[in-house]
Amino acid sequence: MKLAIDGYEANSQQRVGIGRYAAELLRHMAKINQSTVDVYLPDSVKPHMPHETATWKYHIVGPKPFWTFVGFPLALMRSYHDVVFSPTHYIPRWVSMPRVMAIMDVSYLKYPELFRPQDLHKLVNWTVYSVRHAVRIITISEFSKNAIIEAYGVPKSRVVVAYPGLSMRQTTKSSKKRGTPYILSVGTLQPRKNFVRLIEAFATLDDKKIELVIVGKKGWMYDDILNAPNRYGVSDRVRFLDFVPDDELPSLYNSAACFALPSLYEGFGLPVLEAMSYGVPVVVSTSSSLPEIAGEAGIYVDPEDVSNIAKGLTQALTENNVERIKTGKERVKIFTWDKAAEKVMKVLEEVAK
Repeated sequence: MKLAIDGYEANSQQRVGIGRYAAELLRHMAKINQSTVDVYLPDSVKPHMPHETATWKYHIVGPKPFWTFVGFPLALMRSYHDVVFSPTHYIPRWVSMPRVMAIMDVSYLKYPELFRPQDLHKLVNWTVYSVRHAVRIITISEFSKNAIIEAYGVPKSRVVVAYPGLSMRQTTKSSKKRGTPYILSVGTLQPRKNFVRLIEAFATLDDKKIELVIVGKKGWMYDDILNAPNRYGVSDRVRFLDFVPDDELPSLYNSAACFALPSLYEGFGLPVLEAMSYGVPVVVSTSSSLPEIAGEAGIYVDPEDVSNIAKGLTQALTENNVERIKTGKERVKIFTWDKAAEKVMKVLEEVAK
């Protein structure tokens, strides 16, 4: 098999969401690769990408603006590949080779008001084209698979679930918390993550010594999120840490009193998996994929009910969570990047034939 890969998202310096998924997939695909692979990029190869080998090559091509629709397809036209894999919502146009894409979720269809107009336009219109022309669609949960099938009317056989796994370095969890106890939440600052309601719920807790630590780079429509601590009188107890590299996240998980992600919509929710791996009780929404990921380890809340979110946080902070923590650590073992890479490579080989 001769495979072409769109490495744009995987090569991002600050990888979240689909960029993180793409980077980990490529890293583990490279480990098991027995084919000829050409990875196309709009700029220089970042250090986290797999090393180049005799069968794994990088090609830097331009122009960078509209790269997926101009630079990438122009490069593909100069050589032949059995299959093209785009681990993003968008496949290259103007090529006749079979194409495989990835979709994390369809939140842009469920909550269009939570996206910037320019982003929404691309997600809605460019994804429609890609879905129509992709031979297979990779996604990250059964919830997302069903949502894609319902939204785009594609047959089940065209959509394949490849669950994300854990990638961060594991450390031993200390039984003693250091410093001021805190609730941890991880996610890009955007409305879908429901941080405003989380902050409002946090402000109602009886324990006024605990802090809320929110890790995530600024995404879009984040002003309300950043202003929420002042609005609810907890600005001295809420910390925004912006983007934190993967090698620094373990210490934050390790010392957290609990983890909270009362998100309105998640295709998967990788930070929930990370928190469970460190023995941290997780408070998550009853919505979207989160029950599929957390299983019986989760403490579930209504993401649109502030008092219910507060109740879940109180439960996580005050109850004996030994069984939940044990269940969470066992559940984490189901999800691995090796399994994901093997499944994706199998799909690509089937398409190539």
